[in-house]
Amino acid sequence: MARDVVMRSIEDGSAQRCVDLIRLASGDWAFVECRRDPEDGHGWRRVAAPSGGVASEAEALAAARRAVAWLAEEDRA
Repeated sequence: MARDVVMRSIEDGSAQRCVDLIRLASGDWAFVECRRDPEDGHGWRRVAAPSGGVASEAEALAAARRAVAWLAEEDRA
């Protein structure tokens, strides 16, 4: 049975936020923003459900840059 797989994870400068680029079981791509709190030993938590269903990793990354403010800001830096 095919599963969704995180293919790339991009962390912000504080290492408390990240965007995962996910290859879906369907073959499409999506992204999800995650966060972690230093005082919480749980690790990464999703901020929202994955967004996407696009045809390529590049499209998923472009959609993430449009939707996630810190990612777009880091690209400009």
